[in-house]
Amino acid sequence: MGESAWTLFCNNSNCSKETGKTCSSGFSSILNPYSCLNHAFIISVDMLLLLVASLIIVCKLSSKKISTNSQSQRISSLKILSAVYNGILSVVYLALGIWTIFQKLDMDDTVLPMDGWLVLLLQGLSWLGLAISVSMKQLNLPCTIAVKSCSIFAFLHAVFLCISSLLEAIADSTVPMKIILDVSSFPGSILFLSCAFRGYGLKDSDPNGDFDACYAPLQGEEHDSTDETSFNHNITPFANAGVLSKMSFWWLNPLLRKGKEKILENKDIPTLQTPCRAKACYLKYMDQLSEQKRRKSSGSTSMLSIIVYSHWKSMLTAGFFALIKVLTLSTGPLFLRGFIAVVQGKEAFKYEAYVLTLGLLIAKCLESLSERQWFFITRMVGLQLRSMLSAAVYQKQLQLSNAAKLTHSAGEIVSYVTVDAYRIGEFPYWFHQIWATSLQFCLALFLVYSSVELATFAALAAIILIVVASYPLTKSQLKYYKKIMLAQDKRLKAIAEALTNMKVLKLHAWETHFKNVVESLRKDEFKWISGILSQRGYQMVLFWSSPIIVPAVTFWTCYLLGVPLNASNVFTFLASIRIVQDPVRLIPDIVQAFIGAKVSLDRIVEFLEAPELGNRKSEQKCHDKNFDHSVLIKCNEISWDINPSSKPAIREIDLVVKPGEKIAICGEVGSGKSTLLAAALGEVPKCNGTVYVHGKVAYVSQTAWIQTGSIQENILFGSVMDPVWYQEVVETCCLVKDLEMLPFGDLTEIGERGVNLSGGQKQRIQLARALYQNADIYFLDDPFSAVDAQTATSLFNEYVMRALFAKTVLLVTHQVDFLPAFDSVLLMSGGEIVEAGTYDQLLASCEKFQALVNAHNDTVGSEMDISRSSNGRAMASKDTIDNVHVKEDPIMANGEQLIKQEERETGDTAIGWHLRSKVHKSFYVVLLGCGASESIFSILLKSLFKAPMSFYDSTPVGRILSRVSIDLSTIDLQMAFKLSIAVGTTMNTYFSFIILAVLAWPVAFVIIPMIYLTIILQRHYYASAKELMRINGTRKSSVASHLAESIAGAMTIRAFGGEDRFFSKNMDLIDANASPDFYNFSANEWLIQRLEILCAIVLSSSALSMTLIPLGSSASGLIGMALSYGLSLNVFLVFSVKYQCFLSNDIVSVERLEQYMHIPSEAPEVIEENRPPHDWPCVGKVDIRNLKVRYRPNAPLVLRGISCIFEGGSKIGIVGRTGSGKTTFIGALFRLVEPADGEIIIDNLNICEIGLHDLRSHLGIIPQDPTLFGGSVRYNIDPLEQHTDSEIWEVLEKCQLREAVQAKEGGLNSFVVQDGSNWSTGQRQLFCLGRALLKRSRILVLDEATASIDNATDSIIQKTIRTEFNDCTVITVAHRIPTVMDCNMVLGISDGKLVEFDEPMKLMNKKGSLFGQLVQEYWSRSS
Repeated sequence: MGESAWTLFCNNSNCSKETGKTCSSGFSSILNPYSCLNHAFIISVDMLLLLVASLIIVCKLSSKKISTNSQSQRISSLKILSAVYNGILSVVYLALGIWTIFQKLDMDDTVLPMDGWLVLLLQGLSWLGLAISVSMKQLNLPCTIAVKSCSIFAFLHAVFLCISSLLEAIADSTVPMKIILDVSSFPGSILFLSCAFRGYGLKDSDPNGDFDACYAPLQGEEHDSTDETSFNHNITPFANAGVLSKMSFWWLNPLLRKGKEKILENKDIPTLQTPCRAKACYLKYMDQLSEQKRRKSSGSTSMLSIIVYSHWKSMLTAGFFALIKVLTLSTGPLFLRGFIAVVQGKEAFKYEAYVLTLGLLIAKCLESLSERQWFFITRMVGLQLRSMLSAAVYQKQLQLSNAAKLTHSAGEIVSYVTVDAYRIGEFPYWFHQIWATSLQFCLALFLVYSSVELATFAALAAIILIVVASYPLTKSQLKYYKKIMLAQDKRLKAIAEALTNMKVLKLHAWETHFKNVVESLRKDEFKWISGILSQRGYQMVLFWSSPIIVPAVTFWTCYLLGVPLNASNVFTFLASIRIVQDPVRLIPDIVQAFIGAKVSLDRIVEFLEAPELGNRKSEQKCHDKNFDHSVLIKCNEISWDINPSSKPAIREIDLVVKPGEKIAICGEVGSGKSTLLAAALGEVPKCNGTVYVHGKVAYVSQTAWIQTGSIQENILFGSVMDPVWYQEVVETCCLVKDLEMLPFGDLTEIGERGVNLSGGQKQRIQLARALYQNADIYFLDDPFSAVDAQTATSLFNEYVMRALFAKTVLLVTHQVDFLPAFDSVLLMSGGEIVEAGTYDQLLASCEKFQALVNAHNDTVGSEMDISRSSNGRAMASKDTIDNVHVKEDPIMANGEQLIKQEERETGDTAIGWHLRSKVHKSFYVVLLGCGASESIFSILLKSLFKAPMSFYDSTPVGRILSRVSIDLSTIDLQMAFKLSIAVGTTMNTYFSFIILAVLAWPVAFVIIPMIYLTIILQRHYYASAKELMRINGTRKSSVASHLAESIAGAMTIRAFGGEDRFFSKNMDLIDANASPDFYNFSANEWLIQRLEILCAIVLSSSALSMTLIPLGSSASGLIGMALSYGLSLNVFLVFSVKYQCFLSNDIVSVERLEQYMHIPSEAPEVIEENRPPHDWPCVGKVDIRNLKVRYRPNAPLVLRGISCIFEGGSKIGIVGRTGSGKTTFIGALFRLVEPADGEIIIDNLNICEIGLHDLRSHLGIIPQDPTLFGGSVRYNIDPLEQHTDSEIWEVLEKCQLREAVQAKEGGLNSFVVQDGSNWSTGQRQLFCLGRALLKRSRILVLDEATASIDNATDSIIQKTIRTEFNDCTVITVAHRIPTVMDCNMVLGISDGKLVEFDEPMKLMNKKGSLFGQLVQEYWSRSS
């Protein structure tokens, strides 16, 4: 029975082909499209597909879901295309099957055997059923799954049909109709897949249907997405584009057209669609992280698995396109063989040349479409990955513990975002290249075997040897990359520290030293850079020589084995080798991308796993009346170091603060006052005990933290504007007159770290920020030390006692005058609360407190006596004070903000000719030793360290850091290689054009217009792409600046509970940075796709021309050569254009660096012909003549004609209210700002006529803002290493630091973190005093140097200064009047003018004297 059925099916034959032809037998017969086994297999699959398609159709027709509503819905263009194409294909199959039946009846009078026509009919029916089922709408979930499964099955089936048919056509050099239909089923199956996976979207599928894996929003985000789309009309057209628009990048045309018409601005860039935004990416990351933690009880998580789980669908889609690209690319040599056969007169049928040309055109177009989608999707995954990691790093730094900050400095954290996240974001682009190159290689070997048989093994051995030889280079590259990243971190840390503290470096004339430190770190980094570049160079030589080595070895083997070589197999072999040549050349880039991503991922993972603030409590908003305390701290030990053996910062704390209570905390420097507040805020990692804070908290730090933005934004700090309350806050904080004088009032932009504000203004803005929050508990860390006496008194009365009347207040202060007003006073010493009670109780019972008060009384005693003996002179009236009150000087011209928008080049003249020349000249050096990078860095560093302070006042450090990190890294590691590849591939492209034009002259009529179109397209692309890259660069700087600023103010942000708001702003900045990047790589694909289509047209035209022109069979070798080059023409052109695009983008990095390479410099460091004597100044006389100062050429004067003489050895006090110009006067003395008029003469030498280094190195200063650097105690006291240890210990003794340093484990070598945050503010000021004592300059300037020091320590310091600088000229700027009471002369400044200059006693007795008023105010407060 079985045998008779088989006889009916195929007549007991192995092959149903015409007699006379032999078919293969055995397992290989299944690949033969004419064998019975093949037909049986295909019929089985078709019957299965037909059955499932029928069930889907029946299920749908019987469903009640069909309604008028669903019927009226629009059918997508993709479904229409699929239905038309596959419908026609199925009809042709059926027609051919019926025609076969009639032919058999006509010739044989029987329809047996059945396999020949049955396979055609079932193939047509199954394809028709699939076309109907896939085109249906509103399918339920089981039907949708069935359709998707069928489409995948049909695709695999079509791949089998296509491959088996092509192999048979090549073997027999015939192309019958069935073969054409089988090959045509492949694009039909792709349409099935597209419809199944993309067709069931929001518009035409069931709401429960599956969304596109690549473009779908996260669960729960759909509603947000709809809202955002409706409100934001500038959302990317990609979000609503159809499939054809996405495949052809047609959605990008409006933006490119706009870029051609005008220079693109920020507002022209549409926002990203929801799935690509940082919020969606971060939420997906957190979901996967929590899922992993739930599955793994150990708590260990894998970042790699999180990334894979988050993006596997998109990567799978990209992999599908990569597969299509590889398969279509591999058909090239087969077409070449067919064309050579046609030229040799061996065509299988009459119009084979036309069929081959059409097939080649379709294959090349399909190859282009698939590759572009592959690259686009992986780039989009990379962008999402980068956004996710950037957001994760930002969120982590908000929670980072202080111990972790010692390991991860601010510069390193910024580099995690600006360098590492970008490097990881590049990896998805390269990921599929790994297996695609391997598959391409295997297919090429299969084709090579069909050409040269056993010689294939020689080719394979040569390739394996090349890959094995590259392994040691790969291994060493991994090692070098790790070294580079470590070296880069050190360099960025040093640069960030130097740039942040540039004012201190200039005042001490340390710029050259710190510049040399950075240069030495750069040399270490460059050693590894040059090493990895040389390794990559060797690897490139190895792989780029493979297309020569492999054919040479193969042809020699053919000669030895006697394998015949002819035009057909030689050029098929060469074409096959050319297919893998460029992917093999890419192996070094793939290796580099893999190594770079691995190193960067390890670094980010290490940071994300760093310890967080473990004992931090969430803000408690409960107002339960049963709670009888606001703050409760009961701890045995509180320590910044979690090491059990470490010494605690404070001990035995038992503190209970009731609601509404006012607590003052006082004590000597380093006694633990700020640590106590930090513990209450949850900032200290180790608290052995209980810490409760009940209510909303506001915090004012000792060192003011001001965020970049307007004054209003700083005060509101994310709260809603209440005009009445806002005005009351401004008045309470004494800011009204300051705001009146600023050009834009409270909308004036403040520079980074508040550089364009005085110290007092910064503190008052901090106080206003805290007050506006209307919190329950206020932690104030010595906020009044930076303001003058009257302002301090006013703030205390209006702010603490009136505005915070019903609030709980903990105030750290050194001002004893305020202590009687508090409910309780805590006296701290040696890390313990030694006494607690009211002011009177402590004064009566505590000797230490008595000593503190007596020290204060001693300092104010002199003016109290003077005031009592001043013939009963009454205290100045309020009217008098108001008359002398100084309004804040405007330091900006009207109508101009200090902080400018970041500049970017526009148009084509991006790089100055001098830099372009330098870069181009240096490129060959870069290939050998990266000389251009070194040259650019050297010029940049010199320019930055010589820039005037006005540059740093108006330029956020983040802008500079983004340039010296990612932009410099681009030039270091990428630009030279991209240039070499761009030049090489461009030469190959034009060489291919020339060969095609010479061998087939009619093609010239196609090539010339094509070159013209290529130029037009490139110009159209470049107009937008360059601006997109420039906008991307400026927005990248914003991300870096905001991150650096948030790291500095993390404690304030946490205290106010502003983490979510700052995180949200950071995500907005990440999105703003990602948008131009998204459009930039989309534009790349837009351009390349169009160029590839042009190449396909040229290649097809060339092939057709060469086969039609009667060149003779002897010309088949030349035609083979031409087509073997032509087949790789689009590869060469794409690589050429792609790397030209990359290079153009990288040139933007050079542009950005060039902007800071030619900053207008300060005056020369040294003027050789006018150097002062070595012992200058020997007397210390300062003669100031009509000194006028303005900050910018068109700004108003800040100092207005000051003239006075400071005699040598005299002690000068400079007084004036906040913002009167005292600090500007000091700046002019050090030439931080050059005088607009007048002169300063020191010991008969005009300071403007000598070099800046000669001036500043001979003067000493203790600046207003105490600054410490990362390193050791010794390095901070003596950075230039000019003194011995004994001298340093002696100085530490004099400035009351010896005990504190000795208590540290390392002594002089004990560690100081960046910014010195592991030392109190008072101790940092003492370090600055130590530097001055060590330097022993003849002229010493103290700029409010002891503002954060208690009275007792201040008294000791003042005595030390009097003793040590007895013969020196000491110029003191002070808010504490006792500091200047024993000066020989007092200089009073008001509104930038000198109002008085006389002896203190005479000024005290002078009616209306500014100094007299300040003394009276201080005395009245103290009494």
